[in-house]
Amino acid sequence: MEENISELVKGLLESRREDDWWDFKREHHHDKAKLVHDIICMANSRANRDAYIIFGIEDETFNVIGVEHDTERRTQQNIVDILRSIRFAGGVRPRIEMRTIKIQKHDIDVLIVKNTNTVPYYLEKEYQDGRIMGKKISPFHIYTRVVDTNTPIDHNADINDVEYLWRKRFGLDRSPKERLMLLLDEKNKWIFDWGNKTYAYHIDYPEFKIERNGEFVPGWWPAAAFYSNPKMYLSPLKIFFHNTIIYETELWSFDEFRKYLPKSENHVVEAKRDFWYSYYLLDSIEGKLLQLFTGGSLDISSREPNYHQILIFENKQKKSEFNQYLKVHFDDYSDESIRQQYEHQIKKDNSENGGGLVYSAFQVAKCAKLYEDWLNTT
Repeated sequence: MEENISELVKGLLESRREDDWWDFKREHHHDKAKLVHDIICMANSRANRDAYIIFGIEDETFNVIGVEHDTERRTQQNIVDILRSIRFAGGVRPRIEMRTIKIQKHDIDVLIVKNTNTVPYYLEKEYQDGRIMGKKISPFHIYTRVVDTNTPIDHNADINDVEYLWRKRFGLDRSPKERLMLLLDEKNKWIFDWGNKTYAYHIDYPEFKIERNGEFVPGWWPAAAFYSNPKMYLSPLKIFFHNTIIYETELWSFDEFRKYLPKSENHVVEAKRDFWYSYYLLDSIEGKLLQLFTGGSLDISSREPNYHQILIFENKQKKSEFNQYLKVHFDDYSDESIRQQYEHQIKKDNSENGGGLVYSAFQVAKCAKLYEDWLNTT
């Protein structure tokens, strides 16, 4: 990540300008109120991406000065502590991260202000740096950044910019599917009970509804062998916006209707064309449904421990990292050792589907064992 930021900052430096998502500073702020004001402006920027406050570069000449001798230099924790001490509306604060890179042998601090949907950020109580009694950040004022200019600390942003930030917060400028991705993250706002009801809905936006379409029918997936009762059932699952279907998947029931999970995806192991594993990506719709159905715990177990019978990855990058690990360590465990350790589950698989499919409980067990090792290394 540091290397990517280095290349990014070097590219911004070569542009010899500032814009709505990056700002050069010769040194760290002496006035904490001005620092907070700059962070709020970046967090409320219309750029709709992470923003950067870059310390150690003159904003007029673009000369690299460095911050290694800056007496006001702050760490990430210093800035987090400042933000925590301030009363933001709703207790929601901008998210930041600090990185230090080297340019022309100088330390350059890069304050990353994260792009979020919880805008606009503004204060409930006036804030001023008590050390120097400089300018005050006014409560209930909304600041933003337009091109290379911040809203003055004693002004409010233009009404069209304020309206944009509220629309962003509520997802009103997004497509129904994009809004769905945001709403699925609100785990406490969905009403569902798959054991007794055939539908779920968002309490604030009931036009978004998840519906089990039809009765459960018997099915089989090797992951079922890792539950106390290997009986598995499945049903089509449709997601509606009003009366329009915007996504279709399946609802899987394991352990005789004790565990409900969304359908998983499959991956064929490289160079092992007959070897498979099932997985969820947490940034996909199925991954978000998994988080919703498990209350955020990601616990796919029922009455037995989680055997990692379905693998879980944050995103495609993490899945790719695991695939590289799998390729290198595939033979760390002999087939016989896997069969001995998971003899009970493999027998269930053979019993339920008449001898085991090409994708079998044995494959689930071996990939799960390697996945567990990979988790321990990362």
